[in-house]
Amino acid sequence: MSDPSRTAVLLDVDGTLVDSTYHHAVAWFRAFSRHGTPPPMWEVHRAIGMGGDKLVAHITDEETEERIGDALREAWREEYLPLREEIVALPGAADLVAEVRDHGGRVAIASSGDPQFAREAIELLGIGKHVDVLLTSDDVDASKPAPDLLQLTLDRLGDVDRAVLVGDTVYDVESARRAGLPCLAVRTGGFGQEELKTAGAVKVSASVAGLCSGAWLDHVAARAG
Repeated sequence: MSDPSRTAVLLDVDGTLVDSTYHHAVAWFRAFSRHGTPPPMWEVHRAIGMGGDKLVAHITDEETEERIGDALREAWREEYLPLREEIVALPGAADLVAEVRDHGGRVAIASSGDPQFAREAIELLGIGKHVDVLLTSDDVDASKPAPDLLQLTLDRLGDVDRAVLVGDTVYDVESARRAGLPCLAVRTGGFGQEELKTAGAVKVSASVAGLCSGAWLDHVAARAG
């Protein structure tokens, strides 16, 4: 039997643990509006989940990224700050974290978001004492869907031989695949069940609440490659 202390659950934050996806979409939409005609809101929403270092070019083009990418990211942060008061925890989020620790497993936060906002989410959920590692987009050169964030998180955890990522977007699923990890996907970020499964999620749940009672444990696997 595998040593539980060598099992880790890596968790995304926005749209997975806290209900902030659409707040981020609004903030990005308003940021783009500061600099001209914004893209349609649905396009903005579909990009939430990848890091801000990739989002601007993904929605627009490389020329826009080079010209005003930093200004857009600064505007997004300014627009998001007052929206934080509306953020609430998603069902089962704190319960899943506590369950992993009760099992003897390790918990890591791997978010493509801002470190301040990730820390605030942890405080909102009251899970700080259960989190072994917290890494965000500031810790890597390339955020999701690149695998860098997950790979560094595993490195920081140290002696872990079995792991799984819990996330809410196709970008989480892709980053997990590229890092050699299975991904448990939740629909609380607005992505559909079939597209998450097609992207490679090993299981899709309505929310992290559906991963409690041991459901997460069935999909923890040895890291590939």
